Amino acid sequence: MRTKTSILLAALAVTLSACGQGDTAADSTAAADSMTAAMRADSSMTGMSHDSASARNDGWGDAQILGYTAAVSRGEIAEGNLASTKARHAEVKAFGQMMVKDHQAMLDEGMAFSTAHNVMADTTKGDVTEMMKDGQESLRDLKEKAAGADWDKAYLDHQIEEHEEVLGKLQDAAKGTTNTDMQAMLVKATGKVQEHLTKARALKEKYPS
Repeated sequence: MRTKTSILLAALAVTLSACGQGDTAADSTAAADSMTAAMRADSSMTGMSHDSASARNDGWGDAQILGYTAAVSRGEIAEGNLASTKARHAEVKAFGQMMVKDHQAMLDEGMAFSTAHNVMADTTKGDVTEMMKDGQESLRDLKEKAAGADWDKAYLDHQIEEHEEVLGKLQDAAKGTTNTDMQAMLVKATGKVQEHLTKARALKEKYPS
């Protein structure tokens, strides 16, 4: 900010100097050129600021964040529905139902944000496509695995691993975005994911196998 102000003050000084020397055409041209250069420098610095914010967020914009959160929620909903039918323990079934409810709410919030801000979710970024691929493989394994105590263990193991990864991603995204509405939504989602992770860990201790 101090650098930007210095540039503008320097340009103003040239303008005043030109006026004091008689306002000749040559002096006026020099003053105008100096002001133009200052404006260009200001514009360049503004671009650098936006680029820096983007770099802090690993290049993710709002569209990529929406794509990631939507993909996570859809995967959790699918696995939660499966837990309702294949889990052995009632608490694990209830956990699956909570996943469906909470992640459907997150999905709805993301869609509302998308509509309000005219931003389409982008799932083409490498981290998102990789996560979706892993999620599909985990869902397939859980579908093929026989219902029972071992199924509960496999489901909870996956929930813990995935929620740990998602928690870190959402925290980074919340720090990197400059959109206050997006940040508020991510902070809320982070709290829910932390709650899910704590619950999954507690269930894993209670039902280790």
